Amino acid sequence: MLEILFLISLIVVLYTYVGYAAIIWILVIIKRLFVAKPKEFNLDTANLPEVCLFVTAYNEIEVARQKVENSFKLNYPKDKVQYLWMTDGSTDGTPEFLQQFPELQVEHTPERLGKIHAMNRGLAFVKTPLVIFSDSNTILGEQSIKEIVRQFQNPSVGCVAGEKRILEKDEDSAAASGEGFYWKLESFIKKMDAEFSSAVGAAGELFAIRTDLFKPVEPDTILDDFIISLRIAERGYRVAYTPNAYAVESASESVKEELKRKIRIAAGGLQAIFRLPQLLNPFRNGWLSFQYISHKILRWTIAPFALFAIFFINLLILVKNDTFDVDNFYAVFLYFQLILYVVAAIGWQSENKQVRFKFFFIPYYFVAMNYASIKGIVRYFKGKQSVVWEKSKRAKV
Repeated sequence: MLEILFLISLIVVLYTYVGYAAIIWILVIIKRLFVAKPKEFNLDTANLPEVCLFVTAYNEIEVARQKVENSFKLNYPKDKVQYLWMTDGSTDGTPEFLQQFPELQVEHTPERLGKIHAMNRGLAFVKTPLVIFSDSNTILGEQSIKEIVRQFQNPSVGCVAGEKRILEKDEDSAAASGEGFYWKLESFIKKMDAEFSSAVGAAGELFAIRTDLFKPVEPDTILDDFIISLRIAERGYRVAYTPNAYAVESASESVKEELKRKIRIAAGGLQAIFRLPQLLNPFRNGWLSFQYISHKILRWTIAPFALFAIFFINLLILVKNDTFDVDNFYAVFLYFQLILYVVAAIGWQSENKQVRFKFFFIPYYFVAMNYASIKGIVRYFKGKQSVVWEKSKRAKV
């Protein structure tokens, strides 16, 4: 029984974190061989549609100027952009600062009710056929709006996910090294998902939808971007992905700060599973269900528990067999795990020191994020995850 549990746990972990990426890549290669290349939709620059650049903000005075300046520099006719800012409960002067710019439409409420409430309220002010959501602490690539609009030339596309990029430096912390590596891998999987069928969700840093497809989301929703994008996919539309439209942000100040985000995301992921039950039905959603289960559900539910269970099951097998000889597979695998956990521990101990060894930080980040997933699951079932976002501190640029 122990050997069976070990094998199941190992398969779950390998499939979730490595196997699915390899499988979706192979499926894309097969599709390229046997399916005609999709029609390319050119952007009619003479008849660009109007878009709304939608930003929600809570006490963002430190980054507001940078975001506004970046918004005005985007390569898209300013007379075709509705710059809409929804400020919710800000007490640091953010609304007053934004109101200095006549190009901006600022809708402020003194009460802090959370991001999703601001989004539900804000859609009533959108006057354009396309709405582009972006966080206030991110900088968008100059061509981002045009690249998003290009994707919408395909009528089957209902949502467009942009790429999230982490600003990396040589002296990066554990959070920056791990987060940067994670998003590079995530971007690759999203690209493959979208080319094969549809991307599985979008990141709130930059995504867009057809305005008429928006439906108000439950006010206690934790992952608004994920719920909004996947409900559009449920209705038969594709979620396109374009790395040419990207949002750049600095990494979390520390792994401790990053844990705040990951715990919340894990709780929100579990909430999303209960709110998107139809996506589990492959007879209704086809390949999208397979992608959703493989890319998201396993990562949010079974895989974190399986990762830590492997070590203890492995140890019990060796104790039961009374052997730790290196010619035994289970012994070798246990030593391999010990090395990885030691490397992670070194990364933990050196996180706040001047010496930076990125090699140690990636295992540390991986272990910490799986711990965060378990903590997020527990928090969700205890009903202690607030819908109001507790911002994680970002590293200084």
